[in-house]
Amino acid sequence: MNTDFDLLIIGGGINGCGIARDAAGRGLSVCLSEMNDLASATSASSTKLFHGGLRYLEYFEFRLVREALIERENLLRAMPHISWPLRFVLPYHESMRFDTTTPTSKLMNLAMPWMKGQRPAWLIRLGLFIYDHLGGRKILPATSSLALTAAPEGKGLKSKFVKAYEYSDCWVEDARLVVLNARDAEMRGADIRVRSKVISAEVKSGIWYVKMECSRTKAISTVTAKMVVNAGGPWVGDVLRTAMRSNSQSDVRLVRGSHIVTKRLFDHDKCYFFQGTDGRIIFAIPYETDYTLIGTTDQDHEDFSIKPVCTPEEQEYLINFINSYLAEPITVDDIIWAFSGVRPLYDDGASSASAATRDYVLKLDESLGAPSLNVFGGKITTYRCLAESALEEIKKVLPVSAKPWTAGVALPGGDFAVDGVEALLAHVKQRFPFLAERTALRLVRGYGTEVSAVLGHAKTRDDLGQDFGAELFAAEVEWLMDKEYAQSAEDVVWRRSKLGLRMEQKQIAVLDQWIKDRLTAGNIAAAE
Repeated sequence: MNTDFDLLIIGGGINGCGIARDAAGRGLSVCLSEMNDLASATSASSTKLFHGGLRYLEYFEFRLVREALIERENLLRAMPHISWPLRFVLPYHESMRFDTTTPTSKLMNLAMPWMKGQRPAWLIRLGLFIYDHLGGRKILPATSSLALTAAPEGKGLKSKFVKAYEYSDCWVEDARLVVLNARDAEMRGADIRVRSKVISAEVKSGIWYVKMECSRTKAISTVTAKMVVNAGGPWVGDVLRTAMRSNSQSDVRLVRGSHIVTKRLFDHDKCYFFQGTDGRIIFAIPYETDYTLIGTTDQDHEDFSIKPVCTPEEQEYLINFINSYLAEPITVDDIIWAFSGVRPLYDDGASSASAATRDYVLKLDESLGAPSLNVFGGKITTYRCLAESALEEIKKVLPVSAKPWTAGVALPGGDFAVDGVEALLAHVKQRFPFLAERTALRLVRGYGTEVSAVLGHAKTRDDLGQDFGAELFAAEVEWLMDKEYAQSAEDVVWRRSKLGLRMEQKQIAVLDQWIKDRLTAGNIAAAE
């Protein structure tokens, strides 16, 4: 029997969009259904890093770390507009302690009980040596040592921190990563449906019949597919139980990670890897030019239906944590914005949320009469590897002859050299001289080589249409609606960008109404 699609993917986070892109590029017909906006949950609430996961070495997760370290540079080559190298400063002090649940801590306590959980400097340096060499690093610089008493990176820290190590990882604009994967999938033939919730998925005569409801129009539609991929993130278990009516165990552990944003705390562009006396770590990262991003926490989140928020206790924890390093302490009153996301980790029975594995698990299921693939866990750095692994599972039940292809292949706007941002910025400023420097850089970092397509033939600021505030013009919003699936002001100012940090609520309200009016006009035109 013919079907509408080979694959029906449930979930528009990074895993779902990554699988859609890979599968469409191999010639499969793909439909992706996301009940809200793309990247509206976990994938927009990360710490915004492509990183190997230095702390996972303490759990002996060498395969996961190696895969992630190799991926850093693959991804950097494919998206130099939304990802770039960062240097991380790791201050050292004798008060630093292991998480007592880690294998490394237990081994050290057996071999050197007099250390009483301390992280010795030589062990940190050994871990960084492994981190430098485990993934075959080619682009990023190696670890070095810093004397904080003389280095700019020591300013702003307490005087007891005199020594530090500096190593490399990468930044990524997480929500834009998801959207660009979806765009690339669509350009290769995928059908991307946002605000389209799967309400049921049942098998008839070996074929999936998937019923969806559009949240805006409430229209119900049904598509058929040979296979369903459940990449529902925090909702993966709920999709299994309610939509697919499966008795399979969900095997998912929900862990809440919260972050806070403050004014800029340091006069340089390097990040900090701070270790606590409780064995936990947090990052402090330059954010959107004028701010510092601090996080993350690890707390079990029991109910997927409850929207995660950064609780007062988590805010206090992060403030106290960073104050143990800062020469001039901050308070909760310095928090400008806070956000939280739920990570759907594979439940490996770990004793704490911090210890739960970040590795992914894929489960192929043919028990319902037609094949399905359920995706558990994963981290943003290894999303492309997860997608390749998913295709290996899909090949077991569907004919897929094309080989893996995505490594290093540019996402939309990313077709320029890793070190080519300055040259591209100069080109954009020459082409659109009326743009403010900050705006030109933001556009380059958001759209890469597609900036000219976003702004069109504009000769002046007025040609860009209405200014909604913070240098956000109608031309850009139209692009985001027409090409990047945006349907609300929240989509635009908190996921496609972070302009919500700079815009007033009344400006955002005006933008939201403008978008609604344009959607309504489009619907009327389509009906006619």
